[in-house]
Amino acid sequence: MKKTKLGEFEELVLLTVASLQSEAYGVEIKRELESRLKERLSVGSIQSALKRMEEKGFLTSEFGEATQKRGGKRKRIYTTTSYAHKVLNEMKEIRAGLWNSIPALSHELKLI
Repeated sequence: MKKTKLGEFEELVLLTVASLQSEAYGVEIKRELESRLKERLSVGSIQSALKRMEEKGFLTSEFGEATQKRGGKRKRIYTTTSYAHKVLNEMKEIRAGLWNSIPALSHELKLI
């Protein structure tokens, strides 16, 4: 298995892009992550992660249509690559294997 350079935060952003699909743009990615993590995130941290992952080949992006709601500004829509799907599946398998290898807790353990 090829070793990937995907940090925890990058993995969360990548999973969010994959789940949002055509709605995967900066502000919506931020909203979704904040909702799931129950904490505030900076736009800069999201943008930095998106840029890094695009450079690594996990994402591609293109501009959407300009809208009046955004004052004529266009959204940059992100899309996961097949490489990203491969890496996410590898990460899922690794995590599942680790979770499955944790021995069942003994009923004799006392709560401290």
